[in-house]
Amino acid sequence: MLFFKGIIVINKNKHNTGFIPVFHSSFLKPKYWRSWLVIGILISMAMLPVKMRDPILSRLGKFIGKSAKNARRRTLINLFYCLPELSEIQREEVTDRMFSTVPQAIVMMTELGMRNPARLRQRVDWYGREIIDELQAKKENIIFLVPHSWCLDMPAMLLASEGHMIAAMFHNQSDLLMDYMWNTIRRRFGGRIHSRNDGIKPFISSVRQGYYGYYLPDQDHGAKNSEFVDFFATYKATMPVLGRLMKVCQARVVPLFSVYNSATHRLEIYLRQPMDDLINASNKTLARRMNEEVEILVRPHLEQYTWSLKLLKTRKEGEIEPYIRKDIYP
Repeated sequence: MLFFKGIIVINKNKHNTGFIPVFHSSFLKPKYWRSWLVIGILISMAMLPVKMRDPILSRLGKFIGKSAKNARRRTLINLFYCLPELSEIQREEVTDRMFSTVPQAIVMMTELGMRNPARLRQRVDWYGREIIDELQAKKENIIFLVPHSWCLDMPAMLLASEGHMIAAMFHNQSDLLMDYMWNTIRRRFGGRIHSRNDGIKPFISSVRQGYYGYYLPDQDHGAKNSEFVDFFATYKATMPVLGRLMKVCQARVVPLFSVYNSATHRLEIYLRQPMDDLINASNKTLARRMNEEVEILVRPHLEQYTWSLKLLKTRKEGEIEPYIRKDIYP
């Protein structure tokens, strides 16, 4: 279902085209009215001039960051483990800036879901775009290695709006209406989204068919099939699946990170050279190299990373999970 230009279209799920969100009449029930209110606010903010809305959204984000106790605590704990060189004041500042960025990025994505993408492209700066162009000229398959930033969906949408075929994987949200809306926006310009519940085979199939793969490397999927490797100043359970994907998809892996610059009101997209050193690497080396690329991309833009995720949930035997510790940020 698309709410653009007054047109309502209900799509049906077809396995050969990936996951297609479907509108349900139950979304009109009172339990979803709060979600509809949020959607209305996002649309209203997206219609405002960006120089007017960004300061408002910044203050709103900081307020929410003070109120969202659990998310704020997870952020501070992750910074405590990963960046011990920062003082307590600096961690608080990074956390405030992160929450300030969140609504700005979400509203820009809402704007991209509503308006002509040519208008948004005027506020996008690509750094290393020639890497994509060169690989495309050689007809190479590409998998983007995309650390979690608050803007992570927008580069894929922008590429899709240019006619490139994009395939990505996603987790379903607990709020079914918001899940429907965000996945509808993600698919506005075409491409495929694959639910993680369906496994990785549909994603592999899409990349082998020539779709640009969009792979998120930094979630914690547990100890099974993961390697414990360095991640900033600590370690993390990291799945070394990238080597397998490169081989079975015959693809080049290109690290990508997106940043919302609130000072210039622009989206910045950073690309790095293909990770061609992974073809014959061990699982541990593969996992570490993935984390290394995340560190390189994130360090200059700490506030853009989703530090509120449970990045460090899985620990080595005998160690307590950081988020249930009572002695830090109680």
